[in-house]
Formats: sequence, C-alpha cells, structure tokens
Amino acid sequence: MAVVDAEILCQPSVSVEYLGVSTAAPPVAVDEDLEFFDVTTTTPSSLSKSREFRSADLVTVDISRTDSGVRCSTSTQTTIIDSARSSNVIPAIRSGSYTDIGPRRSNEDEHIRVDDLSAQLGSLYNWPLPGAFYAVFDGHGGSDAAAFVRTNAMRFFFEDANLPQTSVVDQAFLEELESSHFRAFLNADQALADECTVDDYCGTTAITALVLGRHVVVANAGDCRAVLCRKGVAVQLSQDHRPTCLAERQRVEKLGGIIEYGCLNGDLAITRALGDWYMKFPYGSASPLTAEPEVKKMLLTEDDEFMILGCDGIWDVMSNQEAVNVVRRELRLHNDPQQSAKELVNQALCKDIDDNLTAIVVCFTSPDHRSSVPSQRPRFRCCSLSEDARKKLQSLLGSN
Repeated sequence: MAVVDAEILCQPSVSVEYLGVSTAAPPVAVDEDLEFFDVTTTTPSSLSKSREFRSADLVTVDISRTDSGVRCSTSTQTTIIDSARSSNVIPAIRSGSYTDIGPRRSNEDEHIRVDDLSAQLGSLYNWPLPGAFYAVFDGHGGSDAAAFVRTNAMRFFFEDANLPQTSVVDQAFLEELESSHFRAFLNADQALADECTVDDYCGTTAITALVLGRHVVVANAGDCRAVLCRKGVAVQLSQDHRPTCLAERQRVEKLGGIIEYGCLNGDLAITRALGDWYMKFPYGSASPLTAEPEVKKMLLTEDDEFMILGCDGIWDVMSNQEAVNVVRRELRLHNDPQQSAKELVNQALCKDIDDNLTAIVVCFTSPDHRSSVPSQRPRFRCCSLSEDARKKLQSLLGSN
C-alpha cells in the first residue's frame, strides 16, 4: 500500500440543507501538483420548494467530523445563484469501486455501479439524456438487509418506481424524480419488513446517486456519504444521519425516541436506516428511526471532476478533503477510477479502522480529457556564462 506523503489540512465549509461551497470560507491550500481533470433536502411536502444550485457561490453550514459523529447546524440562508459557470457539455461517465472486509469477520457492505442506465433498463429508459446510477448499502446486524436491497435495487428505483416520462428534462420532471427516489427508499424498507429471510434486527444504511446528463440526484438515509471534487475542493453532497446531529436529535426526541450513550435508544449509532423493524412503529407511523431519505439535486459545472460515494468506514478515518486528495492524485497517475477507489480504501486501511470499507469513484470527464500536467524537471539546466568564465572554460577544454 502506498502512503500519501502530504495531505491538505484545511477544509472549506459546505452546506447541509443547500449544497455549496461558501465564498466566505478561507482559501484552501491546494497543491498545484494535484491538478488533473475538469463532476436539496426534500420531503414530499417540500419538493416544490427545492432549489437547484449551479455554482460554488452558495450558502454554507459548517460540518465537522469528530470521533463521536457529526456536528451540524440547522440555520440556513438563501443566496442568489450565478449559473454562468454551468457547462452545456454532457459529462462522459466512468466509474470504479472497491470494497474490503477490514478487521471484521464478514463484509456487510454492498454496492451498485451502472454507468449506462439505458443499456441496463432497455425499453424502460425513455429519458432524453444519458443516465447512470450508483449506490452504497452499509449493512448492520448481518448482511441480509444490504444484500436484499442491492439485489432488488433496480426494481425499487426503476422497474416498479412509476418513473416520470418526458422528452424534456425540466424542473417539474426533476422534482418528480426526487419524489420517485423518496418513495423507492420507503418501498425498499417495507419490502424488508415483508421479507421473511431478513431478520427484524437486521438493517442497512443507503446512499444513491442518479446522474442524468448534468443533473445529479443524491438520496441518503444513514451515514454513508457522497462527496464531490470541485476544482480540487471537497464539497459534501449528503448529510450524515447520526444522533450527534442536532436536527436529527430533535426529530428523534419529538417522536418519543431517546439518545443514550450516543446512540438511538441506546442501540443504533444512526437515526435513519432501511430495515431494523424491531425499532420502528407499524408502517405508516412516524418513528424515531426512519427510512425516509434526504434527497438533494444539483447541476454539474465545468469545475466538477469526480464524485466519491463511501460507507462510514471511509469517513470515520478520513476527512472529505483527504479522500478527494487521494483520488485526485491517483487519477493523475493512471486515470483509472477503479484503481483510485482501491487506493482510497487502502489509505483508510492504514488508519485505525474497525469497519468494512467501500468506495465508488465516479468521473465526469472522458479518459483523454486531461488538464496540463507539469513535465518532469530536466536533469540538466542551461545557463549563461560571463565572458571571463567562457574564456576559462575554453582554456581548460583546449588544454585537454
């Protein structure tokens, strides 16, 4: 395993409810050698109010990872969005993934990579733009729940999802797509309750990312995470659902749950998950532990290079910026998202981990689209000589 020689220590603020990089954040010291490529929380009652962000000039909410979880703020403010940086070029999708058992006895992680949804879905795919789909499922209490959702994911999210059909991707279509993903999480959760082969004490977190042309829809329930690399800077696309998040704690307590020993009801270190029906009220009733995802959408810009989807095993030991640095450096070396995902997992393995590790790297540029890479330094450097030095050199050469 290769070990990163240096990491970027400072990290910009990012948004929880509304995605973006704060313009007020301190400048990030990005190593020039890393240059390589040119890659909204909603509920059914608020989908019509969701915003689509198109540039880096967005609102900010500070997030920080600690050993105990995530500290987040619920305060937000709106900012006028400048869409001038948006590009009309459809990204050329490539992806790679890697998973490792880590120090555990078994690997309870599952994941999905579909770079071409049209080829996967056939006649079911009637959208005017190319699409791709990615997901990470981090199981707990056994691997059955994660494996079940992964096996049936295409059915939940596409085949039985009553997807909107359109010849134009507009705001109404995107909002309906968000609603569809929201329902898919709930349908998968109910299917786990009805599945006799999955124990009620078994569950899984889930994060999905649908790429449709330049549009990205991310849905998350739990503490898997999606991180975007925007011109070398890490931008978090999802919020971790843990008891240490103030908004989640308030939601849990309002519904009668308690936070004890840093866990929901003293048992689970997450506040949203699919399955775990021993902790949930009958279907249709709001529970402290919920499968409802937070769904966000964004528009890719020319500055967006790649996206990382990873389980909490990655983010427990690496910051967003550290992970972006590793992947960006690896892509510069060999331009292979598969190898980059593997190196990210290997870097996490070098740290003090106690979990399975899974990472997906999704690139938003074609393999031959490279920014200028500094050439190797020459071994010999040309320099000018003074007249006296030139005569002395000629004299020495003549005497030999």
